[in-house]
Amino acid sequence: MRRHSLLPAPGTVTDVFDPGKPPVLTIDPGDTVVTGSLDASGYLTRQRYPGDNRPRMLSADRGHCLTGPIAVTGAQPGDVLSVRFTSLRPADWGWTVAGARATRLTRRLGIDGPPSWLLWEIDDDGGLAYSDRGHTVPIAPFLGVIGMPPIEPGEHSTRPPRAAGGGNIDCRDLVAGSTLYLPVTVPGALLCLGDGHAAQGDGEVSGTAIECAMTTEVVVDLEPDPPVPGIHAETPAGRITFGFSEDLNQAMGDALDTMLTWMQGLYGLARAEALALAGPTLDLRITQVANDVWGVHAVLPAGALR
Repeated sequence: MRRHSLLPAPGTVTDVFDPGKPPVLTIDPGDTVVTGSLDASGYLTRQRYPGDNRPRMLSADRGHCLTGPIAVTGAQPGDVLSVRFTSLRPADWGWTVAGARATRLTRRLGIDGPPSWLLWEIDDDGGLAYSDRGHTVPIAPFLGVIGMPPIEPGEHSTRPPRAAGGGNIDCRDLVAGSTLYLPVTVPGALLCLGDGHAAQGDGEVSGTAIECAMTTEVVVDLEPDPPVPGIHAETPAGRITFGFSEDLNQAMGDALDTMLTWMQGLYGLARAEALALAGPTLDLRITQVANDVWGVHAVLPAGALR
């Protein structure tokens, strides 16, 4: 197995998903990639004051600044890609903004004024981030966007998460030690990574987390025998399944449906038995409300069943 390094540069980043975009790196299944990514906006230097519009890697600002695409030899639609996060190290600065764009949620909350910013100093070794207004929060770094393009030709937004291929999942549990399983959408997979978050609550309610650059080490492989269809993960927090939809009920039902299938396979249960067992053990969480498509994840916590 080989080890690759991929740094963000004008020729190695993108702000769209596009099945026709040539890969910037080709790897074999089982290879390790150490990839750098800029923050979601692609800032090249830290903000000097809240709202400071610093130079960016991509001036068009169409979507998240992602590193890739990375082609995986032999990957074909119908396969399942596994992405195992060995380590995630945030940069030493980041930012959060609320009210940057008008949404159903900001209107519901009565937020119609200028955006509100927090600037952060991030101490990865100490596990804390410090805002310019005196707040201190623990960090748990992860990537908001891990995904592949839709099979339909052309450029596709990086904003919504997709049940096919992933993308802007924004699940705070995908920390180091996690493995994310993604159905392959296009030949070669064309995986893109980015949107580093030093810390985020379930929901990403302000529309942003602590947005930061990230150095991420992943092992990318093909999974020959996934336990369930669709996007799912094994994390330090437990097993996770996902649902994505503009309808919250649909997203919840999809996440729960897949988790019940997983529990049936794990414990040899009938469908109704799996649902009964889920009652006292399973958590349903809103992954994010920030991206026009609801995300819900079902978590079977580690140690919930003995």
